[in-house]
Amino acid sequence: MTTRLIDEANVLELTLHGRLVGYLAGFRNGRNVLSFADTFRTDPNRPTFSLITHPRFPNAARLLAEPWSRNQRLHPTLSNLLPEGALRELLAQGLKIHVDNEFQLLSYLGRDLPGALVATPMEPDDVPVDVLATHGPAKAVSFSGTDYEDRFSLAGVQMKFSMKERDSRYNLSTGDELGDWIVKTPSTRHRHVPLNEFTAMSLAALAGVDIPETRLVDMDRLDNLPPINLPDDERQAFAIKRFDRSEKGRVHMEDFAQILVKYPHEKYNSASYEQIGRVVHQFSGDGLKDAQQLARRLLVNILLANGDAHLKNWSLVYPDRITPRLSPAYDIVTTRVYIENEQEIALNLKRTRQWYAITLNHFEHWANNAGIPWRAIQPHLLDTVERARTLWPKALQDLPMAAPQKSVLKAHWRQLTDDFRIDP
Repeated sequence: MTTRLIDEANVLELTLHGRLVGYLAGFRNGRNVLSFADTFRTDPNRPTFSLITHPRFPNAARLLAEPWSRNQRLHPTLSNLLPEGALRELLAQGLKIHVDNEFQLLSYLGRDLPGALVATPMEPDDVPVDVLATHGPAKAVSFSGTDYEDRFSLAGVQMKFSMKERDSRYNLSTGDELGDWIVKTPSTRHRHVPLNEFTAMSLAALAGVDIPETRLVDMDRLDNLPPINLPDDERQAFAIKRFDRSEKGRVHMEDFAQILVKYPHEKYNSASYEQIGRVVHQFSGDGLKDAQQLARRLLVNILLANGDAHLKNWSLVYPDRITPRLSPAYDIVTTRVYIENEQEIALNLKRTRQWYAITLNHFEHWANNAGIPWRAIQPHLLDTVERARTLWPKALQDLPMAAPQKSVLKAHWRQLTDDFRIDP
């Protein structure tokens, strides 16, 4: 007679604006199971955890009734909250865990995640019995402690930090204090990224794109940075105000990889800009206005030679805790200066990514496929081009982008189709 082994699990309590959402159980064998609390899934006025759980979203009730289970990785809604690249490696090294141990990363970073979700480790006696029932014989166990203190999570691959600004100085957010700025340090791989991003974001704003407050910050004003490699000759970091934080606390948000249930590695090849437009127009609290801003932003990414506007660089935000709106823009960079002969946007637009082939006709096709009235989109695109042609050449002279990068951007403007060409 064989004895069935009892599995062990750590359990996280997930809350949103102080409301219980559910429980995430991380089993010893690598299975991760998210189960929603009855009080959350049956409440028609619940705060929005994800657009796919919004009462207006198709099959939301069915999705909430079933546990979300994944092996090794977390469900994409949670996996996309975690950092990628060098920052993820830095955190995993400090925690002494494998870089792919997503449950442990989330359990450690859970009090300062993007948006308003909070993941709190639970003591075994506090775990409801039915939370473990999805896995057969199992028991809850305590979390192992650690003294590693840099507890924040920012999705993305660049080295960036959540920091609190006081008296013109910036400190890593620690304890229960939330950072109010995202600070991106200079890169040892790509030259002058902070100056590039500040310039690109400034030009985007001149063209009518909604952006948060941005700054260039002297490196000697950043306190308590972890030991990272920095270039010797770059003295400024790029800072952008967090739109998921406010004077009243956390503001919930999610990127389009979460919304479309894609993992971070699928951010370039699993969706199109038509799909993003369709979701924004159909589900936003002001679908037409947000679709118009989306179209303007799409065009600006082409005009600025930004080939990295993938799924994770578009987000919805929930300012009233329930209703989605298109978030302000972020991560707009002239990537053409770092990738030789780059000529493509990140996702398909009328089945093409070639920015030197895109015309107004491509945007009309985009609008029609997304179910957005073209007559409401075209004037915003024409206004974007007019602003760029009128304001950008002079503004670029005074902005801090490195001179060789400015030359690349000006050459890019000359190569665009007649609909969008800019005389530098």
